Amino acid sequence: MELFVFGCAALMVVVGAVGVIIRKHPVHAALSLVLTLFGVAVLFVIQEAHFLAAVQVIVYAGAIVVLFLFVIMLLGVDRVENLRTEPLTTQRPLAVIVSLGLIGVLVAAFATGSGVLQERGAGLNIPDLLNDSDANTKQLAQSIFSQYVVAFEVTSVLLVVAVVGTVLLARRTKNSVAENPK
Repeated sequence: MELFVFGCAALMVVVGAVGVIIRKHPVHAALSLVLTLFGVAVLFVIQEAHFLAAVQVIVYAGAIVVLFLFVIMLLGVDRVENLRTEPLTTQRPLAVIVSLGLIGVLVAAFATGSGVLQERGAGLNIPDLLNDSDANTKQLAQSIFSQYVVAFEVTSVLLVVAVVGTVLLARRTKNSVAENPK
């Protein structure tokens, strides 16, 4: 049964990810992203990481995708752009170079980091960690609400400011657009 659930969740993730890439309508792409995020949440549940599954659904599938849809709707999805004209001619070659560089950095990080993970894992007392099922959640809550509470609150204010800025940018009157065509 667990293999069947894993197969369904993996299929949800792959189909949703492909849908994000191939969908032409931005709202449909965002809904495909929701499918992907729900599939990842199911995979977290299979691994008995219930807190991560809840965070995945509440934060990512809930708040972030709603923010994406909000911005898509404000910016107007009915405008058609000519994809033949490219304003930045060096954008594609530069993107290929940066992508190859990032892949190289990831490969180097995986190659050098495997020994570090094994070294750090050797010092852990695994039976003590397995006995306390809420240890990770307690440590995360203690870190967020003590050490990083200011950063946590600044991030939430930053997201609110971004939404308000998006609303103000999207609410230009037709007269200001006609006067200034840019």
